[in-house]
Amino acid sequence: MSKTYNIAALKGDGIGPEVTEATIKVLEAVEKKSNIKLNILYGEAGAHCIPQFGTNLPKETVDLIKQTNACLKGPMTTPEEPGAPVSVAVTLRRMFNLYANVRPCRTFPNVESLKPNVDLVVVRENTEGMYSGMESVLSPGVGVALRIITHEASLKVADFAFKLAMQRRKHLTYVHKGNILRVTDGIFKDAVKEAQKNYPDVDVDDLHIDAATMQLIKQPEKYDVMVTTNLFGDIISDEAAQVTGSLGLAAGANIGPSYGMFEPVHGSAPKYTGMNRVNPIATIMAGAMMLDYLGEKVASKKIEDAVIAVLTEGKVRTHDLGGSAKGTEITDAIEQKI
Repeated sequence: MSKTYNIAALKGDGIGPEVTEATIKVLEAVEKKSNIKLNILYGEAGAHCIPQFGTNLPKETVDLIKQTNACLKGPMTTPEEPGAPVSVAVTLRRMFNLYANVRPCRTFPNVESLKPNVDLVVVRENTEGMYSGMESVLSPGVGVALRIITHEASLKVADFAFKLAMQRRKHLTYVHKGNILRVTDGIFKDAVKEAQKNYPDVDVDDLHIDAATMQLIKQPEKYDVMVTTNLFGDIISDEAAQVTGSLGLAAGANIGPSYGMFEPVHGSAPKYTGMNRVNPIATIMAGAMMLDYLGEKVASKKIEDAVIAVLTEGKVRTHDLGGSAKGTEITDAIEQKI
């Protein structure tokens, strides 16, 4: 008997609708070839909702998400003006306690990368740090932001990263700036060391964030699982994605104790809206990560294998991969491989 899952799909802004629709097309192709049923439930979220709802995440959408097993989230525009709503991703991470942001970065066939054999995962604490959103003006021209680091959140994300390292090459690197941020990163470092006691088989080293940005250029193939705080994780996962070829291939998962949200690492790229030139693979790979999270590992691998087959052939390449194919063309090619 086939297993049924309810999936919330938030198309987002800019190029969001086209990459989300591409992913749903691929998910539907896999559904036909697998013993699963996906009920896709569409919700509105993103900057385009603000004029109508006064928020980028309407209550109806939150209620819809609560009825689902996982969420596929397209890229969304976040207004930068003071007082504007915080990003939808940040709101959902806090609301559903999606404390681990998982961003795999690996080299793909026929995709130009800085180094040939990169296969690492950045695990980023997802609920606090510089993303606390707590900023204030002390006096004209003087602002402060709170970087909130707790032992509890650090321990949870460290434990998650160690479990992942055990499934991979048993090597974990924790990234911090403990020589300057002695209190906050001291708490983070202590939590990693506490988690480490439960995973004696994992080889552990640590790296300052400035050195980490350099090492990801110099010898990215050396790393397996990298765990760090919120802002540092955001920065180094984008860097690692570019080292391995293109942000157009980088997917991310936001995982908590009872829910998962999956999205491309890239933004909404409003200047490309409706041009059908953006690479949908990052979102399609987020869809594969979603199936893996749901326990549908065979279906997930079907998507991954199809993407790799299309890239290996190299016939259909979008602009970011040095070609001129449209987003729909690479989607169709992946669908055909499935």
